[in-house]
Amino acid sequence: MQQTIVTSIPFLSEPSEDADPNDPADAATAADLVDTLKANRGRCVGMAANMIGERKRIIAFVDEDLDGLVTVMFNPVVTHADDPYETREGCLSLKGERPARRWAHIDVEYLTRRGRERRTSFDGFTAQIIQHEIDHCGGVVI
Repeated sequence: MQQTIVTSIPFLSEPSEDADPNDPADAATAADLVDTLKANRGRCVGMAANMIGERKRIIAFVDEDLDGLVTVMFNPVVTHADDPYETREGCLSLKGERPARRWAHIDVEYLTRRGRERRTSFDGFTAQIIQHEIDHCGGVVI
């Protein structure tokens, strides 16, 4: 179900807790995150659970490498990063853009919605989206 976007900087600044894809509440949060991302697709390419009021380490993003498919990750962690660059990013929860340092290539370990462990490499804009959402999980507001 589509949820309201949180804009409270104090709330967004708090780190999120690990999530369990086998927990019905966390699975429901992931489903709501996907629904909310799809409803805002014209102005948003990624979201973290705290953006819909849940302090859980769950992200959803549009994967351009998979023809725009929405991908969900539980407890994502960047395990390797190459080729840093400076950019500016906007956020659905905040107005305007802010500077950010990102990596052009990242490896991410995470759990799928079915609880399977994965390690996947991402490049370019998709890597940038994932890094932004992982920052949200850590309470970093960009």
